[in-house]
Amino acid sequence: MANRSTVLVVDDSPEELSLLTEFLRDARLRIVVAFDGREGYQKATAMLPHLILLDVRMPRTDGFAACRLLKADPRTAHIPVIFLSGSSELEDRLMGLRLGAVDYISKPFSPDEVIARVGIHLELHRRLQEKLAACAPAPAAEPAPAVNSTVRAAMDILQRELAAPPSLTELAHQVGTNEKRLTELFRAATGMPVFTWLREERVQLACQLLGGSEMDIQQIADHVGYGSASNFTTMFRERMGVTPRDYRQARRTQGGGRAA
Repeated sequence: MANRSTVLVVDDSPEELSLLTEFLRDARLRIVVAFDGREGYQKATAMLPHLILLDVRMPRTDGFAACRLLKADPRTAHIPVIFLSGSSELEDRLMGLRLGAVDYISKPFSPDEVIARVGIHLELHRRLQEKLAACAPAPAAEPAPAVNSTVRAAMDILQRELAAPPSLTELAHQVGTNEKRLTELFRAATGMPVFTWLREERVQLACQLLGGSEMDIQQIADHVGYGSASNFTTMFRERMGVTPRDYRQARRTQGGGRAA
């Protein structure tokens, strides 16, 4: 077991927090506790623990939203996250792993299993950090992240779900905030509200596909989230001043390629 490593435990159940704290301290670990995902994220950025044990089902900000925030923030993205959950659903376990967690422990848990898994991941992480340090050049001063981590997490979701993005309400919930706050953060980071930024992302991707793929206009319209080629063409002409077909023709002419 790594000696005197710090573990952040995030759970809304006082009984389970007490139990986890007791046997983890017996394993010579420093323990920090938080009662929901938002508080856990805030404590993680302030204290930079060596590992995070994160409950899934919590009020206000759940574990999945907290994990998105942690993995989108350069200060905490490297910290191993282990989910704890009473759910045995395969989809929940897969979701946790897709979000970047290193492990998933089902409740009710065995203290011995938790200690063993925590110890394994602390040791793996320590070895990885040593290898990275040995290979890395002398570090320069790290600039402050240019984009707020909540905004970055929201951007990641929208880019993954470009064709069928969540509503503003659902998006805000997924990243652990509310609609008004998310809109304010987006405006501060990008100068645009959320769905204006999304439209610009769609236009950029459409330009790449028109210039560098053989996908037809309808396929591109579907891929970037427009239900029909005509809606896509209207949007594209308003934004770019030409139709998608004319844009593709111009790109291929400039590149010396075959016109469509």
